[in-house]
Amino acid sequence: MATAKAWIKAFRLRSLPLAIACISMGSILAATAGQMKWGVFILSLITTICLQILSNLANDYGDAASGLDGDQRVGPKRSVQSGEITSKAMFNAVIVFSVLSLISGIALIAVGVGFSVKFVVFLLVGLLAIAGAIKYTMGKNPYGYAGLGDLSVFIFFGIVGVMGTYFLHTKTIDWLSVLPAMSCSFFAVAVLNVNNIRDIESDRLSGKISIPVRIGRDRAVIYHYAILLAGVLCSSIYVVIHYEGLFQLLFLIILPFLYKNATAVRSFTDADRLDPYLKQMALTTLLFVVTFGVGQLIYL
Repeated sequence: MATAKAWIKAFRLRSLPLAIACISMGSILAATAGQMKWGVFILSLITTICLQILSNLANDYGDAASGLDGDQRVGPKRSVQSGEITSKAMFNAVIVFSVLSLISGIALIAVGVGFSVKFVVFLLVGLLAIAGAIKYTMGKNPYGYAGLGDLSVFIFFGIVGVMGTYFLHTKTIDWLSVLPAMSCSFFAVAVLNVNNIRDIESDRLSGKISIPVRIGRDRAVIYHYAILLAGVLCSSIYVVIHYEGLFQLLFLIILPFLYKNATAVRSFTDADRLDPYLKQMALTTLLFVVTFGVGQLIYL
């Protein structure tokens, strides 16, 4: 029987800052409009954390079932691969977190928009999010193995996460808010890109066609620079449009951390040395959201 320590490891808690970041950004933007609701914020956090854990567990199960987590893997050993958790137990955990995500999501939508046509629309989006989390590496033809993970992360960890949360708070859409939402998207993709650069050789051997496998390591590093730059530019443009004072540029405090991440991606070819920069980039994304939020809210 798997230990609590094994399950906590399988949850991959270091990935949770990304989930928290997009929900927090949507709530901060709603607060700047004077319409933040704590019930929506709390339920959004619960839902997105359940979805993130679901994605991690499905990834663990799917990689082991597909043979991707073989002896050639250079990254950290997964729970099913290492034998800490059985395939059956992991599959059951995927079901449990699918149900938890659905329950918390329904509660969130009900609090946000009530039972209306909008409820149905958000429910469909929620079901797509659950399906996306599972299908990433599970089942036949998982899209994560076809190099579509970056697109999925860009959509759900920024555009959908931020704008969906904003709408549940305000029942409106501020199209300029897409800019900081895209910053969250780009930084989330950067985390995935670090992961894929770290695993490029084992992914190539296993048939997982990630972006770095498709374009090669050198171009994947350039791609990484472009992602980080785009993330900074999107929020900078938003601040210029809404400029009220220098404190709105507080989020630029993350630039040294982005530089450190970019340098590591360029310099470290050893998986063990590069691995800590997944967590570093995830925490940098959360720091970005917090400092961006302070810079915006201080002028209310």
